[in-house]
Amino acid sequence: MFGVSTSVGIDLGTANVLVFVKGKGIVLREPSVVAVDRDTNNVLAIGEEAKQMIGRTPGNIVAIRPLRDGVIADYDMTESMIRHFLEKVVGRSFLFGPYVMICIPTGVTVVEKRAVQEAAEQAGAKKAELIEEPIAAALGAGIDISEPVGSMVVDIGGGTCDVAVISLGGIVYGDSLRVAGNKFDSDIEAYIKSHYNLMIGERTSENIKVTVGAAYAGARNLTMDVRGRDVVSGLPKNIQINSNQVADALQESVGKIVSCVKKVLEGTPPELAADIIDRGIVLTGGGAMLYGLDELIRRETDIPTSVADDPLSCVALGTGKALEITKNF
Repeated sequence: MFGVSTSVGIDLGTANVLVFVKGKGIVLREPSVVAVDRDTNNVLAIGEEAKQMIGRTPGNIVAIRPLRDGVIADYDMTESMIRHFLEKVVGRSFLFGPYVMICIPTGVTVVEKRAVQEAAEQAGAKKAELIEEPIAAALGAGIDISEPVGSMVVDIGGGTCDVAVISLGGIVYGDSLRVAGNKFDSDIEAYIKSHYNLMIGERTSENIKVTVGAAYAGARNLTMDVRGRDVVSGLPKNIQINSNQVADALQESVGKIVSCVKKVLEGTPPELAADIIDRGIVLTGGGAMLYGLDELIRRETDIPTSVADDPLSCVALGTGKALEITKNF
């Protein structure tokens, strides 16, 4: 229709960006990575193409993540990334700029919120609204948040873990932790370096987490070969790592997430806490897919815990649902 703006929902994650277009669903899913030429400051690639360059670029080309811990670390690069993705899904003509709704972690400052809004508007959005990630995650997981009953969502993304108790469409009590999927990766890198004198890259550590990772010792029993560079000799080296070793590497970070869940439960009003015991805890986000994490939280809290059907897409899908019910859009 001529002259009608498109409504777009963006899950602006530390690790990945998902874009939802009203009436179409999720139309884009790409890594939050920008490749830049240091000498000229020119953007060379964005998204999947840029991610392929991580750890494999000449000295003058650097692949960076413009978002860190769920907030903007590099404003100009974030704006370029949002513009690129909007052009990809809406087209280059911003005569009728899209209405955009963007997810943000709970606990971000007013300045950080404004930075996200301004980046979207500078990138061509006609209007940019914000929605907190736990609300979007709950909507995307199929939870009816409009009811006067308590629902608990734990959204573990790339940069942040958001834990919230939601009732009547709002967050009653919540907390945000800057420990999530990317921290898991760096924990694995550090463990392998200290135990084996082996340097591995970001992509290798992520592969280890997905293939043999576990939230606690004994959750699964798998092994895999890992290749990297020996710190002492500088030569390529091959080792084997198993699930229990990965669980050991992740113990501290996983423990912080479990502690955060307990803290939010302790601060929840008694009536809503009773609802959560009946309804259970729902895990969303890529970090929720760490093997055995749901079982660990169930053991530690004595509350039924489950992973949402499509944890990676929950926040983006929820943003789409929020677009449908928001009158401004």
